[in-house]
Amino acid sequence: MSAGFNPARRALDAVASVGYGARFFLRLCGLGLLALRRPRLVIDQIHFIGNYSLSIILVSGLLIGFVLGLQGYYTLRRYGSEEALGLLVTLSLVRELGPVVTALLFAGRAGTSLTAEVGLMKAGEQIDAMQMMAVDPVARVLAPRFLAAVICMPLLAALFSSMGVLGGYLVGVEMIGVDAGSFWSQMQGGVDWLLDVGNGVVKSIVFGFTVAFVALFVGFEADPTPEGVSRATTTTVVVASLAILGLDFILTALMFSTT
Repeated sequence: MSAGFNPARRALDAVASVGYGARFFLRLCGLGLLALRRPRLVIDQIHFIGNYSLSIILVSGLLIGFVLGLQGYYTLRRYGSEEALGLLVTLSLVRELGPVVTALLFAGRAGTSLTAEVGLMKAGEQIDAMQMMAVDPVARVLAPRFLAAVICMPLLAALFSSMGVLGGYLVGVEMIGVDAGSFWSQMQGGVDWLLDVGNGVVKSIVFGFTVAFVALFVGFEADPTPEGVSRATTTTVVVASLAILGLDFILTALMFSTT
């Protein structure tokens, strides 16, 4: 064991980091609600975060719907259940793929943008300037972005799932020839609004909190150098993606274990 390695000190530092992150998250949640008093800041960030992420979300949802339509049809055809294609595609999207894939794309597109923006403000000493003028940068800069990301995430997930269903319909009904009435009736009869759609919305909201917190926290704590901002954006993608996949397993186990 090297002379500089102190396990107790490392453990204390880890606990302190977790505590600091938890307090930062709670502070963001509280200030995010207060940001509603300045709706223009939130609306601008919703446009920046949500509108600029819309194209990749819609195109990805449509393409994944194409794949689900093809794979689902070939799988169901083995059992003579092609008419259940709409149910298979919709459940796959609203329960799992919609929230998860949207969150991963959101972390890669909007999360890195938020981290880079906050990190560059810190590198340019704008954060320090706000503190010198007695302006809380967390309330002025981070809170509106945090609230906007939480609002955008479930909306983008809903659009992703809708485009995926459309893609499954185009492949299954228009290209392969599955009966359109069976496609829609099986979907409408088999999808439960509370169990399936509701739980998917809950997942997307949790993922929105996760991505927004990771992106803003990493950007706010980044080293004020170009290399530090670059490392921070990479850290955001890695940490947010792993957190999304881990939380997805936990939420799925809690939501659907008794169904």
